[in-house]
Amino acid sequence: MSKLVTIYGGSGFVGRYIARRMAKEGWRVRVAVRKPNEAIFVKPYGVVGQVEPIFCNIRDDASVREVMQGADAVVNCVGILNETGKNTFDALQNEGAERIARIANELGVEKMLHVSAIGADRDSKSDYARTKALGEEAILRHMPNAVILRPSIVFGPEDGFFNRFASMAMMGPVLPVVGAATRFQPVYVDDVAKAGVIGLTGQVKSGIYELGGPEILTFRELMQEMLGVIRRRRLIVNVPFWAARIMAFGFDMLQKISFGLFTNGMITRDQVKNLRKDNVVSEGAMTFADLGIVPTALEAVLPDYLWRFRPSGQYSDIKDSAKNLKV
Repeated sequence: MSKLVTIYGGSGFVGRYIARRMAKEGWRVRVAVRKPNEAIFVKPYGVVGQVEPIFCNIRDDASVREVMQGADAVVNCVGILNETGKNTFDALQNEGAERIARIANELGVEKMLHVSAIGADRDSKSDYARTKALGEEAILRHMPNAVILRPSIVFGPEDGFFNRFASMAMMGPVLPVVGAATRFQPVYVDDVAKAGVIGLTGQVKSGIYELGGPEILTFRELMQEMLGVIRRRRLIVNVPFWAARIMAFGFDMLQKISFGLFTNGMITRDQVKNLRKDNVVSEGAMTFADLGIVPTALEAVLPDYLWRFRPSGQYSDIKDSAKNLKV
């Protein structure tokens, strides 16, 4: 009988790629999510009945335990960029991660993979980075043989980074960014998934792996790369951190006083704190190289999904070709 993996947050951006790759490896995949009816798209990743979305609330012991029954491996991909209601950084990224690892230990699960983020630091002023680090510590306390992945900013067709800024670039001549000089090492989402599968099925050392792509670029340079792909000229304006804090405070307060009717998807005060620090692989860290993976470059992937933001969309290449015709 094939082995079973439970993936918490398996319908999210990174989780769905891990689910697809695990299904290709012949595993049965249980995708544990808060809204299974919105995760039906994972079912075709395998044969009939191989990949199944199932309800789970990682804030509840009984819920986590139920979907883990019989699993040979567990994956935790749950993470948030903005707190809403009871879904706080501590509740999900610290306590939720600890709960999954503790129950996995109790049930005798063989393998655990956890997706964290570069910049995880228990002493960070950012609640996001602090709780990421606390979650890692809790996992290694309960599951010392776990593999933890810390990717830099992740890109791919469903990403919320390049798609978001490409959409903004369609609205006006100016593209505002916070932390234009902050450096990133963008990593392709399927490379992260490949690393996850190797971490679960291969003979690799347990511990923390920091994952970054082949290029280290500033926020401004990333925007220039994106604008080149979508063939638009925009003025990239750096928003000073002091101004960003004021803006973020306003958006955060609007979310609070609206009781969740407005969700701050613009920028939060916590994100401003994170943007002050470079998001690149640390010197001496275990990386893709230790997993035998050669990371994919931005230019190999961005055109495949950002073409729709070009002035002529899917017809851009045809129009460019037509310019070369001689009448």
